Amino acid sequence: MSGLLDGVTVLDFATVGPAARASRWLADYGATVVKIGAVPKAGAVQLIPPFYAYGGSRGMQRIQLDLKADAGRAAFLRLATSADVVIESFRPGVVDRLGIGYDETRAANPSIIYCSTSGYGQTGPASQWAGHDPNYLAVSGFLHCSERAPGGKPPVPGATVADSAAGGMQAVMAINAALFHRVQTGEGTFLDVSIADGALALMSLYVDEYLAIGTEPGPGHYILTGKYACYDTYRCADDAWVAVAAIEPHFYRNLCRLLECEHWSDHQMDDADGVQDKVRADFATAFLRKRRDEWTAELAPQDTCVSPVYSVPEAVADAQYCARGAFASAVSADPSVGDGGRFRQVGTLLAGTDTGRASFEVPSLDPTITSTDVLLGAAGYGPDELAELRAEGAIA
Repeated sequence: MSGLLDGVTVLDFATVGPAARASRWLADYGATVVKIGAVPKAGAVQLIPPFYAYGGSRGMQRIQLDLKADAGRAAFLRLATSADVVIESFRPGVVDRLGIGYDETRAANPSIIYCSTSGYGQTGPASQWAGHDPNYLAVSGFLHCSERAPGGKPPVPGATVADSAAGGMQAVMAINAALFHRVQTGEGTFLDVSIADGALALMSLYVDEYLAIGTEPGPGHYILTGKYACYDTYRCADDAWVAVAAIEPHFYRNLCRLLECEHWSDHQMDDADGVQDKVRADFATAFLRKRRDEWTAELAPQDTCVSPVYSVPEAVADAQYCARGAFASAVSADPSVGDGGRFRQVGTLLAGTDTGRASFEVPSLDPTITSTDVLLGAAGYGPDELAELRAEGAIA
């Protein structure tokens, strides 16, 4: 089965972060992704992610250009004439100074979709700020509304929520919408993907509540931020944990019955002083009677919204994920990696990308090999021109 984005070519300047996540998912949908890196230079530091990161760049190609050289810029613009999408994640303004921004690229290809990803967007007083995942979650209110550590310390989340959902997935959604728009109109688009904006969008349920009725959200202010015992985590007899999210009343009643706490069945959202503390205490005592997996086996199938809190090793062994073919095999050019060059990784998980799932094995991108000659040859460069560009150091 062909991918939903077969025939779409993406030129990607990113090595890490949200833009690299976006190109990973676009490739999973079938797009041809060309990673554009810098040419090696004496004393230069190249940012190369670990071999396993971003799916090992499986199914992608690489080209190396000197974008500070006229010939390198010209080579990029030549590639862009037959591309569909450009993704970049430089600091705002850098691509324009290099002469490879949207205006220059659009002049070469009026139908190009140009996606600029940045922490705070291309405009505004914070546009030049450096940042990473916790920064964007901090300014959006996400960290403030999360359960606090002792002393009121906001948490450091266990996943890069902003990079992946607020940034990478936002970029994928925007690019796919722009591709659809181009089919209808023939027009290209500039996309200003701000990770901080995406994080604020993830917080819209609480932000809209504040804007509409003035309720100031925070940890424990609402059912989804831990106000009630039915939405919490509990320790089990083996010191492992379960997550409980029994929001609907009938799920909550099932939980109370199976925990032998039926005396709390009518108090799910009882705000009387001390009631929720008592419910939590009784739930906590009940969960300590059995091990996590015993409770999971007993409660999860009984409409209680209970699940085990897994470590990563436990998650990758989970029967549900394995049944859905969540993991694939990759082959590295380095035989010292994994088992003779083979290693496991997260496969094509997003809806519409399941074009092989558990059955596929894909080579990861060898960081020592480029497709520069092949790609530029297809763009019209002859052997003599390529040799000259390489002698000038404009390509590698």
